Amino acid sequence: MTDDARVKRRQPESLDDIQRAEHHPEYRIDLERVRFSPYFSRLSAVTQVISQAGASPLIHNRLTHSLKVTAVARAIAVTVDDTLVGTTPALSPELSPGGCDAVVVQAAASAHDLGHPPFGHLGENVLNRIARDTLGLRDGFEGNAQTYRILTVLDVCDGASAGLNLTAAVRTAVSKYPWTPQLEGMSFDPDRDHDPADLPRGLKRVGDAVVARKYSAYFLEQDDLLDARASAPALAPWEQSLECAVMDIADDIAYSIHDVDDFYRAGILSQVAVSREFRGWLENSAQLRRLDAPELEVEGVRNHAGEGIEALRRKIHRDDPWVADDDAFADAVAVVSEDLVEGLLSTVFDGSIAAERRLSTFTSRWIAHFERSIVAAPPDTPRTAAITLDRRAWHEVKVLKFVHKHFILNRPDIAMYQRGLSQVLVSLVSAFSDWLEDDYDRKRVPRRLIEMVDLATTGYERLAAERPYLLDDTDASALHRLGRGRGVVDYVASLSDGQAIAVAEALNGRTDRLWDIGQSL
Repeated sequence: MTDDARVKRRQPESLDDIQRAEHHPEYRIDLERVRFSPYFSRLSAVTQVISQAGASPLIHNRLTHSLKVTAVARAIAVTVDDTLVGTTPALSPELSPGGCDAVVVQAAASAHDLGHPPFGHLGENVLNRIARDTLGLRDGFEGNAQTYRILTVLDVCDGASAGLNLTAAVRTAVSKYPWTPQLEGMSFDPDRDHDPADLPRGLKRVGDAVVARKYSAYFLEQDDLLDARASAPALAPWEQSLECAVMDIADDIAYSIHDVDDFYRAGILSQVAVSREFRGWLENSAQLRRLDAPELEVEGVRNHAGEGIEALRRKIHRDDPWVADDDAFADAVAVVSEDLVEGLLSTVFDGSIAAERRLSTFTSRWIAHFERSIVAAPPDTPRTAAITLDRRAWHEVKVLKFVHKHFILNRPDIAMYQRGLSQVLVSLVSAFSDWLEDDYDRKRVPRRLIEMVDLATTGYERLAAERPYLLDDTDASALHRLGRGRGVVDYVASLSDGQAIAVAEALNGRTDRLWDIGQSL
């Protein structure tokens, strides 16, 4: 497959003058279209994990996270293209026809979180439940699929009738989970695939069926995704492109380091509690490994120090035996304990220059270490792409992410705050759905919402003609209901945190923030 397939755009477009300029290659155009997008700007007002309003303006939002993922991804891409491409069969020209283009990687990294709705992952979970259970959308809501829908349908650029008209290479690189919930064209052996390790990340087995927990396209964008991936036909249906793998690893690295950065700044990581957990496992790992405790096999409250880390060790063995290694895990726990728990967290962040220097040194050291830890992945391992972090670094990322999940997301105060935010989204979807059905006031529905409903309805009409088996009902009224549901979800998901709160308050009768919501509508 030639590089011409990778630079192919979904729609014809006149770019002759731009192409003749040597400093404006096709992929650079894609990168600029993503970064000039209002959806990209919006990320500055969308929560990463904890809200800036409730902590500090220095806390990461989705935009600063995306910028840092892009920087890490570029550094990895340059290294991979210089040292790994062409030196291993897993990175052959057939699987990676364009090598590892750093600009493709930057475009994908910049775009990867465009689909995140208000309030971070909480918003994603709430909108998915509403989409499936209330609105009847079989493919629900998923942040990665919403990103793909923005890039190909909802966003706009000059010269294209819909979407940003990105190249096949960039659209493929954005697709971390390159399937729809239907898993069309993918087959799994029911006698072999009972173990999660036999399935790609994002898929799980429920009874005798394989279902998509994560996916990169809704039914409406399936054809576009297939068209993009045709640029690398040697890839297996579930396999990430090389550039996508770089973006995915960079995202993991940024999460593992920058979330710790945020919680340290905000003063909500208790050194005593974290130290107790790490010391408990390091001092009693042998006993914990022998513990026959079913509660350790699932998420939940732990009774004794070290049980959370032991549960993580067991989960790694269940899900990823291709890389699981008890010695590497123990080394990762020890080094994170020494450098983070007994090192960085032993001194309270007080906002001083000295504290900033300590944090900067910690962050820079770990990111540089991870960037140097990229290796070719073992062959025929569906749980990872063509490249991965080496065994040591892979376990270190897991342990660092454990700190965030175990000591922050499970806090009762954060859980209470999130439950309140979830009601904002429920209220918004209900109010807009009712407004669209109000015969007396429907003419005053925000124009952008009407346009999104029309786009979605047209998409479902096309789907009914081409793939009716993906729909439960294909009559006109059913397609209109689906279009209305998808359009409302698209609209609500496009709001920032502040806009979502302000609009919900306005729809519920509060008028003191009337002029805050004008640009939302």
